[in-house]
Amino acid sequence: MSDHRPQLDQALRLVHDVLGAEVAGVFLYGSAVLGGLRPDSDLDVFVVARRRMTDHERRNLLHGLLGISGRGARNGEPARPVELIVVAQGDVRPWRYPPRCEFLYGEWLREEFERGEVPAPAVMPDLAPLITMVLLGDAPLFGPPPAQLLDPVPHEDLRRAIVAGVPELLADLASDTRNVLLTLARVWTTLATGTVTSKDVAASWALDRLPDRHRPVLARARSLYLGGRDSLVDPVDPADPPDSVGAGSESWDGEMPAVRAHVDVVVRAIEQLAERGGH
Repeated sequence: MSDHRPQLDQALRLVHDVLGAEVAGVFLYGSAVLGGLRPDSDLDVFVVARRRMTDHERRNLLHGLLGISGRGARNGEPARPVELIVVAQGDVRPWRYPPRCEFLYGEWLREEFERGEVPAPAVMPDLAPLITMVLLGDAPLFGPPPAQLLDPVPHEDLRRAIVAGVPELLADLASDTRNVLLTLARVWTTLATGTVTSKDVAASWALDRLPDRHRPVLARARSLYLGGRDSLVDPVDPADPPDSVGAGSESWDGEMPAVRAHVDVVVRAIEQLAERGGH
């Protein structure tokens, strides 16, 4: 995280500039605290505000994030995409489902934002796993530990939220293959174990439970996520096949029949666990 502390400090200053004393807590979560940042990882920041945001605050926060978030070097410092979420504490504590999100910024939405769209408040079931990760990571950038501001998410609501997101994931399979494969593995892992893990750990768990013919595409997705290194020397998962595509290659065109067959198996496993109520 140290290489990206300047970028996190920028985001933290921006949040305070926009929301001032209404900021109750700011927390780092995701890859940075669940196993370490990977080459393509975002910086995930979760903000708890004391009240809901105004339209003016949303526009100011968006404008600032468009200048902070991105990949490459900015002002001589390494930069990553920033995903930043704001919730109003009263909308998530006491916990209720589905929860409301005040503001969501992600680089995948940049084109919409640059056209003038502004993040709007919305019901967001995905807050259930995100709050679970924030509490698990326990990594405040400002304010008290997250458990002092956020209630734990009941397993039933965590299960409902991650299952509800599967159709949207499947819709992105062709355009975001690696991420969809890894996220489906994490959904399966969470339903089966009741815990939220990093994507590579979830993929290792899933690889141990997949039939041999359905393992290669997930093994490749995991290897690319970890940086494209030769998975034969990966001590975590010796069953990964050699990484024949190289570190920067992400074309899945020739593998889509195998990808879809793999996804069918994983989705069936998810559906079976959902019907039984998870672990």
